Amino acid sequence: MDAHQTAGPVPEQPPTAVGYAGVLRELLPIALWREDADGRVTEWSLAAQDLLGYRPGDVLDRPASALLVPEGNGELADQLTRRVHAGETVVGTLWVRHRDGHQVRMEMWIVPAADARGRAGALLIAVETSQVLRMRDSLAALESLFSQSPIGLATLGTDLRFLRVNDALARMNGLSAAEHLGKRLTEVVPGVNAAALESTMRKVLDQGTAVVDVRRTGRTAADPRHDRTWSCSYAPLVDGAGRTLGLIASLIDITESQRAEADAERARRRFALLAEAGTRIGTTLDLRQTAEEIARMLVPQLADSADVQLLEEVMQPDDSAASTHGVVRRMAAHFTDPSAPMAKLAPGVTYQLPHGSLYERVITEGRPTNLYRSDVRALVTDPQAEDLREYLMTLGSARLIPLVARGKVLGAVVVTRLRSREPFDEQDCVLIDELAARAALNIDNALMYTRQRAAALTLQRSLTNSALPVVPGLELTGRYLPASEHDVGGDWFDVIALPEGRTGLVIGDVMGHGIHAAAVMGQLRTAVRTLARHDMHPARLLRSLDAVVADMGEDEMATCVYAVHDPASGGCLVARAGHPPPAVMAPDGSIVFLDGPPGTPLGTGGHEFRTEEVPLPPGSLLVLYTDGLVEARGRDLDQGLDRLAQALRTPGRSLATLCDDVLGQMLPYPAQDDVAILMARPQQPAATPVGP
Repeated sequence: MDAHQTAGPVPEQPPTAVGYAGVLRELLPIALWREDADGRVTEWSLAAQDLLGYRPGDVLDRPASALLVPEGNGELADQLTRRVHAGETVVGTLWVRHRDGHQVRMEMWIVPAADARGRAGALLIAVETSQVLRMRDSLAALESLFSQSPIGLATLGTDLRFLRVNDALARMNGLSAAEHLGKRLTEVVPGVNAAALESTMRKVLDQGTAVVDVRRTGRTAADPRHDRTWSCSYAPLVDGAGRTLGLIASLIDITESQRAEADAERARRRFALLAEAGTRIGTTLDLRQTAEEIARMLVPQLADSADVQLLEEVMQPDDSAASTHGVVRRMAAHFTDPSAPMAKLAPGVTYQLPHGSLYERVITEGRPTNLYRSDVRALVTDPQAEDLREYLMTLGSARLIPLVARGKVLGAVVVTRLRSREPFDEQDCVLIDELAARAALNIDNALMYTRQRAAALTLQRSLTNSALPVVPGLELTGRYLPASEHDVGGDWFDVIALPEGRTGLVIGDVMGHGIHAAAVMGQLRTAVRTLARHDMHPARLLRSLDAVVADMGEDEMATCVYAVHDPASGGCLVARAGHPPPAVMAPDGSIVFLDGPPGTPLGTGGHEFRTEEVPLPPGSLLVLYTDGLVEARGRDLDQGLDRLAQALRTPGRSLATLCDDVLGQMLPYPAQDDVAILMARPQQPAATPVGP
């Protein structure tokens, strides 16, 4: 371990609440925590949780050395602690143990700070070394761009006043960079069409879209006797949170020669194409549409044809390797030449890559290759496709680029040019490869989304079946509404037939969203059904269910209500595990929320689950629901319960209509969380016929 320490004055102590560091967090998360004189953690910031994985409950009032100091570094930690307790500020590069066990290298400031009892403690300020290096490299790259680029560069604020100007632009305008700062273009170079350019810049800010190659012509102090022309491009300057900070301007002097103008135009078009690709490729997570967007991005701007193909084993990972290995599927093909044999190039066609073919080598090695004139015939892998081979002889050049994302080859893109067009040169290849790399990432995202969405929807359909049993004397209805049609959560409800005509009513909410939460929900639903059919008392059932959740892992947690309706007694026995209180509406329309023992969430190790006896005469109503119904941003629980009570107070509605009306009144659009609701209304028993 290397460490560099310096002594300095003790800074003022920060506020007691330790959280994120505002805008600075977007650039460099700063972890803060305090230790008392005994080395125990007394404060723990949100950034520290993000960087090191420990939640406050994991570290507060626990020895920091046991949690954070890697094995073998205890002696150094003790030495540094003694120095800090003696009043010295220590600065150094140290290793800190993450919650999952790996070590994080951090730049640390350890500052003397009295603990709550006035003893010598410490305030620790830390940033991840890799983040510091990344910021250093990013700043160095930005500085190099401004200081070394021959293109004139400037950043302007939302008031269109210069914030920074590089030397190249200063030379173009004949004024020092300092003379630009705080001024508008009309003040700096009035001898050019500055007013029109400012109008263009204002549109860029208002519309949030880039404008490229706006011509600026006139005379500046750099060359007051001659007109010069510049190609100007403007793009919004947006921070990581999407806020518009201003715009960035780039200027190229295109007056020196036709060659310089042609080169500048070519570079501009390529940068514009890359910017356009960012908006045109990956507009959806649909795999076929993404492939089509790639093909249309390449043709006709860069090529006369584009053929996008994916490996079948990537698209169908669950199929056996023997059936899909080396099989490719054409996803999109776009040609400018109407004579192309499109029947042989139709999307959806699959074929086996011949062993040792060019395609196989490119996909196996993951490296692109160029083909020129006579050797483009190597693109044909089907020995029967002679018409396709003849068509390829009309081509002047081709490039076969593997689609590689996250270290995995997904397929390939073939681009070609006709003989009437110049072959692909080095700059063309760089640009095409860059577009292919971006496309591969979008395709990989689409593949992951397609697989995850299919899994989530399958799981959702299997686990959220809302069909309820027919229970004599008990009217039932329920709904499950996910927050997103593309996601699934852990909310569920169920109705279980029990011995002696009784009915189990259950509703629960697993913490989190996605496939994992749904899978946990499925396990809990099965467990509840199994335990309930053993005719368990509600409190005992929740204790057993708590053990089930605990066995799933320390991060799992869920809430639940289990109620047993007994028509013989005309009541319901209810037990809760950290769940919102059920609502009960009496036959006269009055509404109460059960105030019995709420219990603790499942998985937290609580064992004090108690029951509450609730009378449910015919015409009354029991409403079980998850927190997504009553809690929302800008609305606390009490407000949500009041709104629910108001929504339930409309008499004369069927239970299904009442349930739909409650959801319509309670939920915002779009929904902020998953919602499950279960309603039960006892009915008057049917009259027993009397014999003659």
